Amino acid sequence: MITTVDKATIVTYPDEFAKNEITELAKAAGYSVEALITQKQVVKSEYGVGVGKAQELKEIVSQNGSKTLIIDEELTSSQANNLAKATHVEIVDRDRLILNIFAKRAVTTEAKLQVQLAELRYEMPRARDAVRYSVKGERAGFSGLGESAVDVKFRALKRRMTTIREKLKRAESYRTLQRTERRKLNMPFVSLAGYTSSGKTTLFNRLAAESKEESPKLFTTLTTTTRAITLGDSRRKVMLSDTVGFVSRLPTYMVESFKSTLEELTYADLILLLLDASESEQALWIKLTSCRDTLNELKVDPKKILVVLNKIDLVKELGSRRFEEENLFKGLSIIKISAVRGDGLHQLRNHISNAIFT
Repeated sequence: MITTVDKATIVTYPDEFAKNEITELAKAAGYSVEALITQKQVVKSEYGVGVGKAQELKEIVSQNGSKTLIIDEELTSSQANNLAKATHVEIVDRDRLILNIFAKRAVTTEAKLQVQLAELRYEMPRARDAVRYSVKGERAGFSGLGESAVDVKFRALKRRMTTIREKLKRAESYRTLQRTERRKLNMPFVSLAGYTSSGKTTLFNRLAAESKEESPKLFTTLTTTTRAITLGDSRRKVMLSDTVGFVSRLPTYMVESFKSTLEELTYADLILLLLDASESEQALWIKLTSCRDTLNELKVDPKKILVVLNKIDLVKELGSRRFEEENLFKGLSIIKISAVRGDGLHQLRNHISNAIFT
């Protein structure tokens, strides 16, 4: 965990989306980005980057004072260890970076348990690497653990995972009870989903008259919050829920670790899938694809999804851009809003009402 602002250098892919996303992730984790290095193939053998690139990175971090090198891909423990030796700085891969952000954002007991489970699942394959190194009589990762110590650590990781899963099962039972009680109220269930920092919490606050923390930083929300809202007609009420944001290339084990939170989406009568309409077509395509992939993993019925294009107040030449005609949104129901300014919220309420009550 980072307690102070730490200077970091990033290695990522050359496309704009990759550069912007990893930069935002680094900032959300508390880093000050000193340099952004790009290459077409980020992960290679031995160092995670090419030998020549490793030497180049050594010089760069020495000159700009970076204490951390962020690699925008998953590294093995051997790759991280070799690169750390070559550059003399801490190595943080993409998965570790996201986990660090989750750990900073987790507030509730359940969220903290979910993060702990994801971290343990991140460590498991690295423990296996450590075992292989110790069998060869080589240094194991950063710790130089002996064979018996690694075996003990491996078993300890499995025991901790079992304990956390048991605790999460109890939390899941409580969540099931909550759903049962909600159903007794005979109110439909609407979930907010979407890419992180798309404005879900801002929209939730608008619709539910709440004051949850809003932030342009990634992963402001890690747990679900549910409130009853009225859709114009006082007889038409629904339960509205805000959920954790998605991100591209989110590993399956992280999705599974947050299953008890994300599974709320599978019980929804309608899912409002938020995207930032002010972004480029490439960014929208990647984010929509990432969101739909995650929803597919959760086996969410696509017929229940309404795409909500937020931040239309920031879209240049809005009048000439017809989102409905773009191939990206072909076959999808979409609506345009500005959660900050309030544009389109009346139409959104009507759309929710018509989708559920008619």
